[in-house]
Amino acid sequence: MKTHNPNNVRIIHKYCMFLKEAKRQNEASIDGFAKAINRFEQYTKYKDFKKFHYQQAVGFKKHLANQKNATTKQPLSKATLHTTLRHLKSFFQWLAMQTGYKSRINYCDTEYFNLSEKETRIANAKRKKPVPSLEQILHVLEYMPERTDIEKRNKALIAFTLLTGARDSAIASLKIKHVNLLDNSLFQDARDVNTKFSKTFTTYFFPVGNLPKAIVSAWIEHLTKELLFSPDDPLFPKTKMVVGSNRKFQARSLLREHWLTADPIRKVFKQAFQSVELPYFNPHSFRNTLVRLGEKLCQTPEAFKAWSQNLGHEGVLTTLYSYGEVADYRQAELIKKLNEPRVEGSPDIDIIVAATIKQMKSNKQ
Repeated sequence: MKTHNPNNVRIIHKYCMFLKEAKRQNEASIDGFAKAINRFEQYTKYKDFKKFHYQQAVGFKKHLANQKNATTKQPLSKATLHTTLRHLKSFFQWLAMQTGYKSRINYCDTEYFNLSEKETRIANAKRKKPVPSLEQILHVLEYMPERTDIEKRNKALIAFTLLTGARDSAIASLKIKHVNLLDNSLFQDARDVNTKFSKTFTTYFFPVGNLPKAIVSAWIEHLTKELLFSPDDPLFPKTKMVVGSNRKFQARSLLREHWLTADPIRKVFKQAFQSVELPYFNPHSFRNTLVRLGEKLCQTPEAFKAWSQNLGHEGVLTTLYSYGEVADYRQAELIKKLNEPRVEGSPDIDIIVAATIKQMKSNKQ
């Protein structure tokens, strides 16, 4: 059975270089494109891309719609279909401009990779995500054990995520030197830390109570004074696995190495929430928790702007659009309040209006 086409392999490699060097895509994004292209190749039995025809795109869409998720055994979601087809459309549009393919591929044929408008709306629809309350997270921290080095690390990991809102990929690559306990800050230096879009910024600890800060402080003291870790060693070191007496791998201690991926972090979160009989909330959901907290605490546009920057967002709109979903109960309260007479001269409204007018004036200058 044919498993590859030499011509295709060469042009795919060239496309991946284009994505990396010209489009500045990261490895994870490039892998997504490669996976989509590979799915298409398997469908066409590795036919040369120079023989591409719009009927292949139509047939592949039908084929993809009948595929099932390997884990859940359910049909692929509309979002997966949309992403896969969008990657393929981009690839063939690029291919239609390359030497040797220009005369073979009709650029308009790439449009056949589009889903219907209805399917596209379903794929792009924003859906509610489970968000833990601050009380739930603090409850988990209170009941997490800290007898061994591994348990201490796991507890500090959850406390630190709440304290900083850092993404799991960044946390996996942090070093001790990036945390300043005197200044209550985290310096996410893109030279060392795997931040989104390789941005460098400082995060100051969010006001989430004394417990998370105390746990993180105790952990760093344990790392530096008991385990003799240096500032350049990982803040959350990798687990050392050994073969036990039952000939199975067992967690024994900690290595002076970073986790290679964020998968172990997600496992720690899952185990921690399950141990207190709460539903699993992934590390990223803590950012939603912090946004909701910010919406309650911030009294001025400037304060919420600072809160947004603390999450690594360049603009407030990113925070509001991506994370600022209004909970159902709060939505009901706000709608009901609209029936009540408006209080003139409300401080919050006056501040927002004044800030808006000031911004409009500055834009005209």
